[in-house]
Amino acid sequence: MSNSDRVDSQKAPEPVGLYPHARRVGNLLFLSGVGPRERGSKKIPGVELDAQGNIVSYDIETQTHSVFRNVRYILEEAGSSWDRLVDVTVYLTDMKKDFPTYNRLWAEYFKDVPTPPCRTTLGITALPTPIAIELKCMATIGD
Repeated sequence: MSNSDRVDSQKAPEPVGLYPHARRVGNLLFLSGVGPRERGSKKIPGVELDAQGNIVSYDIETQTHSVFRNVRYILEEAGSSWDRLVDVTVYLTDMKKDFPTYNRLWAEYFKDVPTPPCRTTLGITALPTPIAIELKCMATIGD
């Protein structure tokens, strides 16, 4: 790898625009926003849509598990890992309703990480696809 490399995961969902899953710069890995979609399909775990593509209902727990899985895919394919996350920005479309569940799952996923990443959680009105959560992450890579 050169000093600044593009990372395209073979497991995480395809980006919805012209951007890579991540970029490696030195020993840092910057991930693009990661949502809960599944690779190779339009399926979004935990989301029920009507015929027009509007959200009928969603399960934040299912979406959070899926987002965390997708982040892991990208980290591992880039040569990093969950315990090397340094900073995470989380976007929730319904902070009041979804934060308690998301925060509980965060604690479960990071309970064995000696130094969990810094975290900022923002409540926003919408995301580009019909999802309720997206993560923007930075991690270290290599020694």
